[in-house]
Amino acid sequence: MNVFAIGDLHLDSAGEKPMDVFGPQWTGHFEKISADWLARVCEDDLVLIPGDISWAMQLEQARTDLETIGRLPGLKVLCRGNHDYWWSGIGRLRSVLPRGMYAIQNDALRFGDVTVCGTRGWTLPGTSGATADDVRIFEREVGRLRLSLEAADRLGGELIAMMHYPPLPEDGAPTPVSRLLSEHHVKRLVYGHLHGPAGRSAFNGELDGVRYDCVACDQIHFSLALIRQDVQVTAPVGRQT
Repeated sequence: MNVFAIGDLHLDSAGEKPMDVFGPQWTGHFEKISADWLARVCEDDLVLIPGDISWAMQLEQARTDLETIGRLPGLKVLCRGNHDYWWSGIGRLRSVLPRGMYAIQNDALRFGDVTVCGTRGWTLPGTSGATADDVRIFEREVGRLRLSLEAADRLGGELIAMMHYPPLPEDGAPTPVSRLLSEHHVKRLVYGHLHGPAGRSAFNGELDGVRYDCVACDQIHFSLALIRQDVQVTAPVGRQT
């Protein structure tokens, strides 16, 4: 089967955060995504969603958006984005996820031939405007990524990682994140977060054996990116708490 990815769905069942304020291309954006999803994804495909899933502030408010995604075909794996304020205790979140939907946090899951790991990430140190607090949060996220990669190594399989924040600057210069991914022999990483002109200059390419792709939904024309073809995808294996 196939592995797809798409980030930054920014669902808003409450109707309080219309995305078309960011430009006409966002009008009916989830209808475009859903149409493509229904046309291309089978029930036993895998879809990676690297963050900024719902505008909700509380988990109960986000459940409608999660259920909307859950009704679409395929197995879905989520990681947290910077706007996913509803994502708090991971145990509580996992207890309400629709069937066939999984959340990665400090761990990993194996789906047949591929193992999925990752973390939210944060602003890269040295980025314009980055503060001491940003550096502290970034270093914490590197630690969380390491935990996830170590869990993935124990599961084996081909490693595919996802993050919300970009792991590399525009010029593709190595970072602590990219070095860690290469050290653990990750084959591919998908990320989101960047929109408009920032997304158009995002790094897409290969560095030290890892392929990087920005899959923020507006950057991939509100259709899913095909990440891997013709792999065996099965029910997940891995310990999640």
